[in-house]
Amino acid sequence: MKLVVAGCNGRVGRRVVKLALEHGHEVLGIDMADLSCPKECPWLNTSQYIFKRADLQDFDTVLGLLEGRDAVINLAGLPSPVDYKVITHNSNVVISWNILRACGELGINRVAQASSVNVITMVFSKNNRFHYFPIDENHPCEPDEPYGLSKVMCEIQADSIVRRYNTMRVASLRLHWSVPDKEYALRPGEPGQRCKDLWGYVQEDSGAHAFLLAVGDSDKWSGHERFFIASPETACDQDTLSVIGIYWPDVPIKNEEDLAGMRGLFDCSKAAKLLGWQHKDRLISCTKDESLTL
Repeated sequence: MKLVVAGCNGRVGRRVVKLALEHGHEVLGIDMADLSCPKECPWLNTSQYIFKRADLQDFDTVLGLLEGRDAVINLAGLPSPVDYKVITHNSNVVISWNILRACGELGINRVAQASSVNVITMVFSKNNRFHYFPIDENHPCEPDEPYGLSKVMCEIQADSIVRRYNTMRVASLRLHWSVPDKEYALRPGEPGQRCKDLWGYVQEDSGAHAFLLAVGDSDKWSGHERFFIASPETACDQDTLSVIGIYWPDVPIKNEEDLAGMRGLFDCSKAAKLLGWQHKDRLISCTKDESLTL
């Protein structure tokens, strides 16, 4: 597959590129920033990878770069609210629309874009608004900050684009905190911050795998779908029902059995059903001659 990875030099983008190359894809990486530590990414030394530095807020530039490609994984943009005013929102919304619209005009029908768990009120929000646990894709999206709002907007853009280009298939992956392993996620931090983040995480290669699955062959879904991508366990030193009782005693629980032990507060069964994605807490490595199994 001739694959584009926009935002290829970010923390998640590097892992997506690595996994795509290992699986035999031809990858065009696009980013505004150069790779900070090229020695950390030896897998880029291959003729199967090309890097282009570009501003994806320019639509004509996006059209030119995507032409002739089979699929696009969009990880470009800013991963935090920055000034909590306009920078992140305006940048992310323009970039996501440019890529979606360019794919529509060019006939690129497989797109996966990075959304975020922050479409609900999470760590960047002033106050959390959780309606029930575990959280699934039907949970209301009520962010009060520009990063989460930009991700809600990119999802709405995808709803719009597939109405106009009905052969397109777009996955919005609501990725949690991407980390090398669970031990990293368990490191001591600000208790109030991890509480607002629901002690969630996703192992970085397992998260990357979700993006590749989303642009792969499938007859299980069409149009635009949203997916939470998070570990099925919390990175917390207490069992899940106990911490809910401490921090969120008034939030309804749909089924206590689903939250027994250290179970995570996000329901990722939709990703399992439609994408075939399962979270794994270990690094992944494969070659183009091996099946991509986790």
